[in-house]
Amino acid sequence: MSAHDANWFVRARLKPRQLLLLVAIEDHGNIHKAGAALSMTQPAASKLLKDLEDALGLPLFERLPRGMRPTWYGEIMIRHSRMALSTLRIAHEEIAALAEGVTGQVAVGVIMAPGSVLLPPAIVRVKQSYPRLQMRVELDSSDMLISGLLSGNLDIVVARIFDHHDRSQLNFEPLAEEHMCLVARQGHPLLRRRKLQLKDLVDANWILPTGQVLRHRFEMMFVNAGLELPKNVVGTPALLVTTNLLERGDMVAVLSRDVAKHYYEYGMLRFLPIDLPLKMDAYGIITRRGQLLSPGARLMLDAIRETAAEIY
Repeated sequence: MSAHDANWFVRARLKPRQLLLLVAIEDHGNIHKAGAALSMTQPAASKLLKDLEDALGLPLFERLPRGMRPTWYGEIMIRHSRMALSTLRIAHEEIAALAEGVTGQVAVGVIMAPGSVLLPPAIVRVKQSYPRLQMRVELDSSDMLISGLLSGNLDIVVARIFDHHDRSQLNFEPLAEEHMCLVARQGHPLLRRRKLQLKDLVDANWILPTGQVLRHRFEMMFVNAGLELPKNVVGTPALLVTTNLLERGDMVAVLSRDVAKHYYEYGMLRFLPIDLPLKMDAYGIITRRGQLLSPGARLMLDAIRETAAEIY
């Protein structure tokens, strides 16, 4: 049977347990442990795998002395198996929620800046009309969120796309660039400096959001100015940790200006008098190409777009 047949899975009588087995073999590294995890004997698991490979006419795994390793064909099937299983799980959860009177669910991933400025009012907008829509929000790096989107664990992501991401699988709607600023607690000694310069900050006690792109641009900011790199640096993705550290000592933190404004308005932080030559690429709405969004996800997507039009 040709792997290019549009409905090969129907003629091959593809079984959900075969999809589960592919994922389990990759997770456990051998078919014995994979079969045990699925409450199957090794002969039964081996037959399921062989039937699938015969249907495709391609080897999905290399048989090694101490386990199994996916071939390129196998990696493709495993990736799509994870997505298919995730879609089936979500379908079951939506049906169960609807049966209980809930109007659906949506999972959104977001990076820090839009997570503080854009997503909260978008959620409020949806909840005003659909209070029983179940929502899950994950705050993480762009890489982790896009991975969750491609695996089917997230419906919508508001983050950045970088060169190493496979744009052929993704839709991207740019929203805004992220300008970074420098903040500290009220009463920090550096707030009294009239002409604060980058050279005055080399020995400061820094707090940085984690992320390779930001860290690289932060370091290049000092390199381009002919300065040594700061050595006293704490990296954390957690905004709560950042604000608590600032309260407890003479530390300075790099934050998105949009995020910092919220804490400034409540008197928790102050902007240091310096314009950092530091900004991040535009972030935007990311969805999986060809993805069929649930009604709840479509409501959330519309709310994010409408809120973004008002904010940006």
